Amino acid sequence: MNSEDFQKIIANAIDSEVESYTFYKSVSERAKDANLKSLFLELAEDEKNHREYLQNVLLSGAKALQFKAVSDYKVTDAIEEPVLSADMKPLEGLLLAVKKELHAAQMYTRLAGASANLEQKMVFEQLANMEKGHKARLEEIYTNMAYPEAW
Repeated sequence: MNSEDFQKIIANAIDSEVESYTFYKSVSERAKDANLKSLFLELAEDEKNHREYLQNVLLSGAKALQFKAVSDYKVTDAIEEPVLSADMKPLEGLLLAVKKELHAAQMYTRLAGASANLEQKMVFEQLANMEKGHKARLEEIYTNMAYPEAW
């Protein structure tokens, strides 16, 4: 992967982070449950920080990233992704957020696999770990809400 392609990919990743920020901010504004509102505001802030980090990657080149690797239990992977709508239930909004994080993690994993440059590969692997961490956190909340009788 040449430098220009890498920069385009990072620019697209920045756009994706902005889109996720907008999504989480919008959902937080509609959420009636205070805990969900707080969660989505926190996720919006995380996406804002990711955007800023990626902008720095563009300006200064790839740096070492450190995001903890997370186990993926694939709790929601087989559940169909809901369509975004104004009258979504909180559980559907949460599931949509899980799916967004899954798609982002998959994208970064594919990019890591396509990277010939070790430093670029590491950047993409760490970005995938970051998204997997969000997915795991959201899946835990989803599981507790969707299957309360299991607890």
